[in-house]
Amino acid sequence: MPGRQPEFLGWSMTTASLSSELRDLYTEESARIQQQFAATGDGRAALQQRTRLVESIVQKLWLQIISPEEHGPSGFALVALGGFGRGWLFPHSDVDILFLHANGEAEPTYKDSIRRFSQELWDLRMKVSPTTRTLTECDRFDPTNVEFTVSLLDCRYLLGDRELFNRLHDKIIPKLVMREAQSLVQSLAEVTRSRHAKYGNTVFHLEPNVKDGPGGLRDYNVACWLALISAMDKLRDWPESRTLFPLSTRKQLDSALEFLMSVRCFLHLRQGRDDNLLLWEAQDEAAARLIGTPDTEPTNAAGWMRTYFGQARTVYRVCEQLLEEIPAAWSSLYRQFQHWRSRLSNADFSVVDGLIYLQQPNALHDPEMLLRTFHFMATHGLRLSTTTEYRIEQVLPSLAATPPRGAELWLYLGEILTQPYAADALRAMHALKLLTLLLPELKTIDALVVRDFYHRFTVDEHSFVAIESLHRLRQSEAEWDRRYAELFSELERPELLYLALLLHDVGKGTPNVNHVDASLQAAERCMDRLDLDPSERETILFLIGNHLEISATLRRDIFDPETVRVFAEKMETPERLKMLTLLTYADIKAVNPDALTPWKAENVFQLYIGAFNYLNHSVDERLRADTEDDHLAQIRALVPTAGRKLKNFLEGLPKRYLAAYSATDVLAHVEMAGRIGKDSVQLQLERGRHWFELTLVTNDRPFLFASVAGILAAWGMNIVKANAFSNQAGTVVDTFYFTDRFRTLELNLQEWERFKRSIIGVLLGETDLDRMLRERLRAEKPGGAKVKVDTKVDFDDTCSTRSTLVQVIAQDRLGLLHSVGSCLAQQKCNIEIALIDTEGQMAIDVFYLTSNGEKLRPDHEQRVRTSLLEALQIE
Repeated sequence: MPGRQPEFLGWSMTTASLSSELRDLYTEESARIQQQFAATGDGRAALQQRTRLVESIVQKLWLQIISPEEHGPSGFALVALGGFGRGWLFPHSDVDILFLHANGEAEPTYKDSIRRFSQELWDLRMKVSPTTRTLTECDRFDPTNVEFTVSLLDCRYLLGDRELFNRLHDKIIPKLVMREAQSLVQSLAEVTRSRHAKYGNTVFHLEPNVKDGPGGLRDYNVACWLALISAMDKLRDWPESRTLFPLSTRKQLDSALEFLMSVRCFLHLRQGRDDNLLLWEAQDEAAARLIGTPDTEPTNAAGWMRTYFGQARTVYRVCEQLLEEIPAAWSSLYRQFQHWRSRLSNADFSVVDGLIYLQQPNALHDPEMLLRTFHFMATHGLRLSTTTEYRIEQVLPSLAATPPRGAELWLYLGEILTQPYAADALRAMHALKLLTLLLPELKTIDALVVRDFYHRFTVDEHSFVAIESLHRLRQSEAEWDRRYAELFSELERPELLYLALLLHDVGKGTPNVNHVDASLQAAERCMDRLDLDPSERETILFLIGNHLEISATLRRDIFDPETVRVFAEKMETPERLKMLTLLTYADIKAVNPDALTPWKAENVFQLYIGAFNYLNHSVDERLRADTEDDHLAQIRALVPTAGRKLKNFLEGLPKRYLAAYSATDVLAHVEMAGRIGKDSVQLQLERGRHWFELTLVTNDRPFLFASVAGILAAWGMNIVKANAFSNQAGTVVDTFYFTDRFRTLELNLQEWERFKRSIIGVLLGETDLDRMLRERLRAEKPGGAKVKVDTKVDFDDTCSTRSTLVQVIAQDRLGLLHSVGSCLAQQKCNIEIALIDTEGQMAIDVFYLTSNGEKLRPDHEQRVRTSLLEALQIE
């Protein structure tokens, strides 16, 4: 610490050797800190040691470059800010320092010295963030640089004129905070809410950011800053740090801080940089090393992550409470809104500043009153005050002895589930441990991490987000959301759908069993407790048991009458079909923000329409070239002279073709087919809202589909969807939907023509595709897959009357579709329809195959299976 000799030895004070000795010291001591952390896992100790190390280096530089006296020169001081000021120097975090001048007169005198001082620290590869200010400048609040004023809240004296620092700390900062308290708090609130929104306003990410994510160290700092500003505004001076929070809250925050410090320190040392993402591999290692949990028994990563989520939830809860309870944290519009909401007060609840207080706190001993509290919350979108939360926690032990059950509990729970802010109420009940008290089946998924290919949230949070997605349908302006909202408005018993969503994944908490079966068993126990009648039970069990059915059916040809028939007959009634469609919509949407793509939303709805028509005995006949219907009439109306050309083109195409393309698309394909005689490969490239769309019309030939897939891979494109059709005359229409990973086409319009020429060149045999792929593979950096996907090849001869279906599940990788397509071509298979899908790192590709115009024979299927498994073997 400044003011005393450092503990580190071996210093030489000559200017020539200073840099070398500083470098040796910093390297040796950093290695020692890392070794000690590896042995103890004590994050706070590591932070304190690095802080002392940096202080010692700073002190030596000051004495050598700035002043031979620690407390000199007069009118100039060095101040630690931010994490350095708090004494929290993580292994690779920034070192924030302030060069403080009494006034501007002496600034030029020290300008070169400050530059040399900072350069020495940079040369040590420290991430130094130096700032130079006068005392007067520190007293000014800059709305465009709120970060600097906030950083002053953690200021700490290092070296130089201590009296100057005291003037800053004891006079300037308290007056600045009192004068600008509302602006400071509002700015902090805006930045924090924006950051929370970036992470979906939830702690429960499978791979969280331990610094900036909700419940991370940044939230801990925000909570301390808000409490400090509020206290300083009242006291007009610096408060005692131990008085900022009630004792019980302080103990919880201290525990969370110790844990998060160790985790972030572990991540920095593990990655060798300021990396704060707690990825799966890091979770495995942290659990094995008991990072942050040295006094516990060894556990797996999922168990360790539950500890993480528990600590993060504590920090997030305190931060959110302060944002709600400090009026200065609101915008003027929000303040007016909260004032208006105070009118919601009634005989049971008082609403003050948007927070729920109890008119008669002792009434909570009545379980009915407790449930009514959360019903009130779910209805109006209010939050519980800290006082109300505390009172609820006080009554839970007595409630646990005889928890409510039966029809009365289901009455209130069903009402809560159907209210517009149900998800928020459920989260509050869950955080207070009330939800698992009422529904013990949810205990197994509390903060449960299940690693799969594309889920973002823990299992319990996924269910809450799914419920939230359905409630938000009413406010959404998106086209597909409006369709699903209309469907939702037709439901007779929406509370059954919500309960099914709440329970549909509870089986994931039972290891080594099929989660659907386990969820069904848990749901049975839950419904016994709720005393649901037989018809309600059947509906909920149906929804849970079939909640993956639509996703599985989408991997078939959903325009094939047989596919629709089989699916529709499983649904049995239109009401169940509607509920399962909405459950699927919500389930996919809750996976991550990008999971429900527009084409997936469209396909789910198309399957619903087909099955609904079947169940209502009005199944559409598939269109033929000579059929008269509205679709063909629309096409003919666009181009009345296209009759014969259109008929010839449509003859023999799969029936799915006309359902897959608009009238304009069909006519464009007809025109492209008419030009094949002049140019044998017709291409159309368009940029859509989410991806590029490449349409190819040409005469069928071996390896056609595989070649185009290979070209796209060679250009670094990522195929997300594909359609492949051929008519009776052998004309092929293949459409590939792909994303441009390297923005090659997006940023270079001239590349569009070169891209199309390379496709034509490969298809005409003028360009070597194998060479293009080899060059791409050399350019790609190999990256390990987070989750290994086992290759599976399954055949189905019953789902189509014309073709044999093969489903290939494999690890997604560069050129995968090319490999699959090449293998099918080598085995003399013709691709009638291709349905390409990717879920995270798992490719799910479905092909309808024929050979010589017929289904594949069993021996042919076996050869294809063997060939595919060999071709897709990952080295």
